[in-house]
Amino acid sequence: MRWSTQAIAVNGTPVDDGALPGLQRLGLVRSVRVPHFDGITFHEVLCKSALNKVPNAAALPFRFTVNGYRGCSHACRYCFARPTHEYLDFDPGDDFDTQVIVKTNVAEVLRRELRRPSWQRETVALGTNTDPYQRAEGRYALMPGIITALAGSGTPLSILTKGTLLRRDLRLIADAAQHVPVSVAVSLAVGDPELHRDVEPGTPTPQARLQLIRAIRDAGLNCHVMVAPVLPHLTDSAEHLDGLLGQIAAAGATSVTVFGLHLRGSTRGWFMAWLSRQHPELLAAYRELYRRGAYLPESYRDMLRQRAAPLVKKHRLAGDSRPSTVAAEAASAPEPLQPTLF
Repeated sequence: MRWSTQAIAVNGTPVDDGALPGLQRLGLVRSVRVPHFDGITFHEVLCKSALNKVPNAAALPFRFTVNGYRGCSHACRYCFARPTHEYLDFDPGDDFDTQVIVKTNVAEVLRRELRRPSWQRETVALGTNTDPYQRAEGRYALMPGIITALAGSGTPLSILTKGTLLRRDLRLIADAAQHVPVSVAVSLAVGDPELHRDVEPGTPTPQARLQLIRAIRDAGLNCHVMVAPVLPHLTDSAEHLDGLLGQIAAAGATSVTVFGLHLRGSTRGWFMAWLSRQHPELLAAYRELYRRGAYLPESYRDMLRQRAAPLVKKHRLAGDSRPSTVAAEAASAPEPLQPTLF
């Protein structure tokens, strides 16, 4: 699980000439690079707390989260969590994709926090910031300890991921569901393989995620799917949505949520830079759509809802049960949330 011979920094002191800005405040132990994670540096830290309390102003259906990682090798161009890397003096672009913080002791700290008499066993959401099943999880294996700690303490949990590494833990998750409420959601918004490689270059393919949905259902668990974010003029056509929802339904998903792209903070600049390189013909349209801020105008949201709703119904995917993580990305949407479509 550890790569001692690959360390480039130990106890917060860089061994090479590269600076590690902002990491000292997180309890940096060492930084590691390994050949089969080309271009990625893992910064191993010892966290002081594991449970994160969500501000009341966020209006989310959960008040606590656990994030074993900061930064994400999925490298999704639109990721809403990119601005969180700025707190560490990293940039929200390439650094977010390649400088991954690993809280190596997160399960141990979580177990200690869950034993507190004050803990009320409220639902804990996993996957609300960066993906808990990104590639690093295959080596660090933080999630089994997190899931076991939560279920063992009688704490409900929800998981949202694009990572097929979740299959490794399906038996553990199914067992946890015998003791506490557990919800699982897969994010899948791009059905076109070529666009997927460009806009979500570090993620498993759409087909791999469809197989993950089948595996979740075969394990006896419900599987919600986040068809989000929908990208204007790229994935919002009726043809694309119909085809993708049909595949999701065929894979056995129990419900879906569909909503459009938000471009908050520095994510906006990173995404628009990608758009200018790959789809310059859409720049003017995007500038118009987002000219008033991070959210799509009401007219577009209405159009998307009217387009998607009959397709959701057609494929019998509408449901009234959503994982608590579903609202994480849409919490600040300037419109009331509907059961399966927002």
